[in-house]
Amino acid sequence: MRPTLRIGALLSAATCAFLVSTVAAQTASKVVLHGAGASFPAPLYKQWIAEYERTHPDTGIRYQSVGSSEGAKRFLAESVDFGASDAALTDEQIAQAKHGALMIPATAGMVVLAYNLPGVSGPLRLSRTTYADLLSGRITRWNDARIQSANPDQKLPNRDITLIARLDGSGTTFALTNHLATVSKRWVDSGRRAGNLVGWPTGTVLLRGNEGVSGRIRQVEGSIGYVEYNFAKQLGLAMAHLENKAGQFVAPGEVSGRAAIAENLSRIPGNLRAFIPDPEGEQSYPIVSLSWLLLREREESGAKTEALRRFVDWSLTEGQVIGAKLGYVPLPEALVVRARAAMDGAR
Repeated sequence: MRPTLRIGALLSAATCAFLVSTVAAQTASKVVLHGAGASFPAPLYKQWIAEYERTHPDTGIRYQSVGSSEGAKRFLAESVDFGASDAALTDEQIAQAKHGALMIPATAGMVVLAYNLPGVSGPLRLSRTTYADLLSGRITRWNDARIQSANPDQKLPNRDITLIARLDGSGTTFALTNHLATVSKRWVDSGRRAGNLVGWPTGTVLLRGNEGVSGRIRQVEGSIGYVEYNFAKQLGLAMAHLENKAGQFVAPGEVSGRAAIAENLSRIPGNLRAFIPDPEGEQSYPIVSLSWLLLREREESGAKTEALRRFVDWSLTEGQVIGAKLGYVPLPEALVVRARAAMDGAR
């Protein structure tokens, strides 16, 4: 081999070795965080993660959408770095947290009643007593007089209502049933309470995740079910206007969602575990829920801890703009300040 070729080969090999070692070093220094939980904020978290990793290449984030109940379970078992839930931890769950628990509100949403009813023009209006009876199985036909009375200009079909609900433990279910248990004695009298899992009327179609419920509503004519607003919005599903505490029929949307949170900030306690089952306010949408990131309150400082805190802080600030575009309810500035203070106080 000629000397020039041999030198070139040696240089090429050295370059490859350098590149391999550089990539290995970069990989070794990258912090990878693992989280799991609620399906409602999963599309938002996916966008957050993609944007954050683009601007923070030293951090990787993996999130599994497994439902709020499973997310809380994995968080308490410390099999993930963070959990996510649409139902705040109970006192019993907090007591199980070996390193304490911080519940940081990340975003907010609205539970809507989405339906598929061809031939009906314009949104349906459902009173509080009507949608409670519908969800508890007391109303089974679309042309029931109680639905018709709130929609006098609509010609409702004489057909069965197909109710679609969640099969898995869900913060979305908790938000809905916590509202129903607060506003409807008939719901409670039916033997049901607030919970991540409840017994639905015989014949209810049960599916996993907001994706499963919203997808089935889109397919089945004559159906109605509960999903988070952003899922219904993305699929273009019709959504009922629901009667709020002030007696107004309110459409779900950014304005009514923001009003429900802003008008009720005083009801959010110091630990940020807020339940607003029946919000005050003329413009407030009646079924709203915060969605929390679950963090360890007491944890030694380290690369993972610091990387996670930086990501959550980014989510509370820059991430809120992304949430609004996707159909989530951005957190009021006053609540963001309190959330960031809670993280700082835990350091």
